[in-house]
Parts: sequence; C-alpha cells; structure tokens
Amino acid sequence: MLYKTLQWTAAPTIKLIYRPWIDGKENIPETGPVILASNHLSVADHYFLGLTTKRHIATMAKIEYFTGAGVKGKLISSTVKALGQVAVDRSGGRKSAASLEPSLEVLEEGRVFAIFPEGTRSPDGRLYRGKPGVARLALTSGAPVIPIGLIGTEKVLPIGESRPRVAPVGVRVGKPLDFTRYKGMENDRVVIRAVTDEVMDAIRRLTGQEYVDKYAKRNGSGKSEGDD
Repeated sequence: MLYKTLQWTAAPTIKLIYRPWIDGKENIPETGPVILASNHLSVADHYFLGLTTKRHIATMAKIEYFTGAGVKGKLISSTVKALGQVAVDRSGGRKSAASLEPSLEVLEEGRVFAIFPEGTRSPDGRLYRGKPGVARLALTSGAPVIPIGLIGTEKVLPIGESRPRVAPVGVRVGKPLDFTRYKGMENDRVVIRAVTDEVMDAIRRLTGQEYVDKYAKRNGSGKSEGDD
C-alpha cells in the first residue's frame, strides 16, 4: 500500500520537477517475472527506476535496515517492509548467497525484482564490473533480464550530499535478455561470469559509460574486491 501511495504522490512530483525522459518502457512486460538490472550512480536511482513501470518493483535493502533498534531503527524497518523490499546480507560468502532466496521468491510469484549488479554506487560515474547475483537470479528463475541505463542521476544527489539538486535525468530501458539457453547451468562459474558480463555490456550500451573491469568498493575507492 505504501508503494502504491508513493506512485500516486511522489512519482508525479518527481516528473513535474525533473521532467525525466524515458525510452523503452514498452520493453518491461505487464505481467510475469522480470529482473531489472541497472547501473548505480546515486541514491536517487531508486526513485527514477520506479518511473519505468506501474508494477511494484522489489529491490534489495541491507539487512541492518530490517533489524534496527530504537525508534529510528523500528521506523526504518517498518518502512522497508511496507515497501516490499528484500533483506540482503552484504557480509559476503554463504550468507550473501543465501540472501538471494527472498529475491527468487519475488520472481517465483511472477513479480518484478530490480538489482544493481555493481553492488554499490559508482565512485566516479564509470560503469564497474558486475557481481554474479544477477546471473544467479536469471539462471535459477528463468526470468528475463531487462537492462536499464540511468543517466544524470549522480548530478541529482551526488555521493556525500543529502540535498537533491535539479538536473536533467534520462532512463533507457533495453530489450529483454533471455538466458534460458543456459538452463541447468546456474552453478557453472564460467556461465555465471558470461551472463553477468553480457548484462553489463547491455547496460553500457544504454548509458555510454566507460567500463572498468574491476569491482567498485563501497568506500568509493573503486579498488577491485575479487569475485565471490
């Protein structure tokens, strides 16, 4: 209900203030499971991503948001739950892999799930190497992947700033990527890497960003973290 309320209130306000252009909305199916895979430039990305479809979009939220204590913590927890978001453990290893299960449930229910394959915001506007979560979701669920290219959102809310600015924003929605040809190969690391790279290349072609073949670190240094 909260998500729908924001579609009725916040979405029109964002459109009125920023007047974003959106190309390719027709590429997102009106029914059935689908994975939206987008580049990640700003905290504001979520708001503009939500303008691409009238369907509810579930995204990952770090698990700490669901377990916070005190008044503020409980408020954040109730909000992310009301928005239908999915908890993710970013500590790595098996815990991170297990956190994909709720995302798979979203897809099994025939819904829309959005993921930022880079794993964190780009520290410098370039497109960094994708992490394998998007491939694992696609190969396990069989859902198509829709590449999304966000343009200009880093100018709306730059890293380290809390006050949004008015700046031109564009969204390009690519055609669905079908990976059902790899059915049964969701545990093959070579296939997982190939699928992830194909998704990232599709995003790059939508945004025109320079590609960096290493992982972006959450501290913003852009230093490679290694595969998981």
